[in-house]
Amino acid sequence: MPILAYILTALIAYLLGSIPTGFLVARAKGVDIRSAGSGNIGATNAMRVLGKPAGILVLLMDAVKGWIACNLGVFICAYFAPNFDGLSPYTDSFTEPSMPPLERFKIIAGIFAVLGHNYTCWLKFKGGKGIATTAGVYLALAPWAVLVALVVFILAVLVTRYVSIGSISAAVALPAAVWIMTPNNLLLGIVTTALGALAVYKHKSNIQRLMAGTENRLGNKKETK
Repeated sequence: MPILAYILTALIAYLLGSIPTGFLVARAKGVDIRSAGSGNIGATNAMRVLGKPAGILVLLMDAVKGWIACNLGVFICAYFAPNFDGLSPYTDSFTEPSMPPLERFKIIAGIFAVLGHNYTCWLKFKGGKGIATTAGVYLALAPWAVLVALVVFILAVLVTRYVSIGSISAAVALPAAVWIMTPNNLLLGIVTTALGALAVYKHKSNIQRLMAGTENRLGNKKETK
């Protein structure tokens, strides 16, 4: 089993995912986003605190780093891991033998890119909620499932005007779409379900505010912490 190759993939993906784009964009504008609005470094809070252009920029950057982590990290390991004796990523039998080795590398990279965003080492392991980064990861892993989740997100936000409900709905829809569209890919289904559960967990404060009736609606200026 190419343990070192997998470790390198995970490390590269984590470091790419851990880039705190929301924090950096806000810092460039002289704002510490951790002490503004909801305190989250993600795109939704960036949009409310910094404006739509900055929020959209953070959204795109968070998604792109997830996509890059899945592809660039895998590319690097696929070509450099064979330099280590017995550690070629083309010869292992990890998990599902029928799955191409690089597909497994993509899945591992995706996991750690999301973990890097959610628990960035640059901000004392406090990060975002992983929705945009997960979308970027799954554009590389299961793009049609991302489309389904995006439609669910948009519909949920339009109906409720709560971005948090849209995000939670998408976090549930993505695993469901993956299981339906790729029923033979057990590893991807399990990983997607776990990442979806993590995304819902990261929204626990939003869920509490929703239950208390204090969650901020889309378009409102005031953000409740």
